[in-house]
Amino acid sequence: MAQALIDLAHISKSFDGTLVLDDLNLSVKENSFVTLLGPSGCGKTTTLRIIGGFETPDDGKVIFDGKDITSLPPNKRQLNTVFQKYALFSHMNIAENIAFGLKIKGKSKSYIDDKIKYALKLVNLDGYETRSVDSLSGGQQQRIAIARAIVNEPRVLLLDEPLGALDLKLRQDMQYELIRLKNELGITFVYVTHDQEEALTMSDTIVVMNQGYIQQMGTPEQVYNEPENAFVADFIGESNIVHGTMIHDELVEIFGTKFACVDKGFGNHAPVDVVIRPEDIDLVEPADDLLNGVCTHLIFKGALYEMEVTTPDGFEWLVHSSRLCPVGKKVGIRVDPYNIQIMNKPESEDEEAINLDE
Repeated sequence: MAQALIDLAHISKSFDGTLVLDDLNLSVKENSFVTLLGPSGCGKTTTLRIIGGFETPDDGKVIFDGKDITSLPPNKRQLNTVFQKYALFSHMNIAENIAFGLKIKGKSKSYIDDKIKYALKLVNLDGYETRSVDSLSGGQQQRIAIARAIVNEPRVLLLDEPLGALDLKLRQDMQYELIRLKNELGITFVYVTHDQEEALTMSDTIVVMNQGYIQQMGTPEQVYNEPENAFVADFIGESNIVHGTMIHDELVEIFGTKFACVDKGFGNHAPVDVVIRPEDIDLVEPADDLLNGVCTHLIFKGALYEMEVTTPDGFEWLVHSSRLCPVGKKVGIRVDPYNIQIMNKPESEDEEAINLDE
């Protein structure tokens, strides 16, 4: 089992009296791809900067491979950072940019030359040594920034929204490139993004953050299919989040209609939140034992149709399906029990704010 390489223990951080991180605890295993995901202002970049040594926590410790590095400067840590603005030196050619850190370390010319060739081959830019930074596309500049980081042989590579400035197609290509690099290099990646698709595509582990708290941590499958609260369900992908009543184990009532589910332990006749993903809804012929409604909106999205079904209570159910349901058609809503996620309702207004405010 992989050991924890990075441990953040009880980290708190404020800026100008505003609490950004509140008693945050996080472990990152060696050779993993961990993504810090959340909306703007949730604390993800501050967390990354604390790991990198660019910020010092007000409270708590940063443990790296069993050693306290909380006060260690960035250049003394066994990690490198790739920023969204790649911070390449325009007055240097590609080889000089990549060699910058190695020259500071006093490495020999032959060692540096070998490392430059190795890094350029790794990022699929062989022969670019003498090119200028300004002659490169955004995607190529991003690869050079990564090459400059990996020649220093860091044990951890920190990436702060490095694909944010790229167009959609190039961003998708670079997602696969980063996965390949991580697998080939065998180093630990800690990645910051607000893009849910990026997180789901690349990560071994996703850490969902909001308002300085970790809302949920798990595999992409766990976070998507088993959200622990309404914020996670709403932020990761699209969801129908409705109020329900847990009649008893494995039976929930939604808008007066009973649905079989697989969840237990919520008590009898207990108020709950229910999460149902749009792709998990089957539209069938209306029936007395189903929640029935009318298809009120329809959009064709290529691989699927996005529809809205309005039920008598006024709720608009979002539905994704490969089968078209024409506007105006009456339908019944059917959901497999395994696709109904039950969550406890927040116990206080403060908890609800933490979970739901974006």
